[in-house]
Amino acid sequence: MRRSEINSLIRQALDFTKAQGFVLPPLADWTPEEWAAKGRECDEIRDNMLGWDVTDYGLGRFDRVGLVLFTIRNGSQKDPERYPKPYAEKILISRENQVCPMHFHWHKREDIINRGGGVLEMQLFNSRPDGELDREGDVTVSSDGVRLTLPAGTVLPLRPGQSVTLTPGLYHAFWAQKGSGPVLIGEVSQCNDDLTDNRFYEPMGRFPTVEEDEPPFRLLCSEYPPAREE
Repeated sequence: MRRSEINSLIRQALDFTKAQGFVLPPLADWTPEEWAAKGRECDEIRDNMLGWDVTDYGLGRFDRVGLVLFTIRNGSQKDPERYPKPYAEKILISRENQVCPMHFHWHKREDIINRGGGVLEMQLFNSRPDGELDREGDVTVSSDGVRLTLPAGTVLPLRPGQSVTLTPGLYHAFWAQKGSGPVLIGEVSQCNDDLTDNRFYEPMGRFPTVEEDEPPFRLLCSEYPPAREE
């Protein structure tokens, strides 16, 4: 992805979250220059990859396959003694017919919540013991405390305020319904580790390759500089 595209998407995300009445934490507005001055007091942000995350999954087709995310809080699956927080929270923005591709998490249990905007559509499949997609078995999920049993491949619509709980090993892909507008998505989950806990149905990357065609407006969560030494 070009840096200019990432910059534009973050600016749009800031406008969209404000329009939905959702206020991001201060680090959403830290500039690269401000980050260069941050010391070890910000290690939790660096180590747990809080902040901006824009991805095309390495496919180069962001409008069709992509997502803008902001990780608000997160503990650590790898170092729970240092970061004992057992939960995470994200905000995601999905556009009409822009797919977050089919995947599951090995360890993370999560609630996906429509926080506002359009209708979120989510397709669901179980996984087989070998990690492949099960196209036959019924899927059982909880949606706002109501247990649902759905045929494999069902597309579950989530309107503003609605949510679904996704268990480890449950394949899911999602997008904003055509004609309904972009969706502000909340994710409340166990600790998140995007480096090791994702299993995509079709092999792909998690973070983009960035082409530097202009200076960064905001740094991505994978780009923070080391702590400034005192």
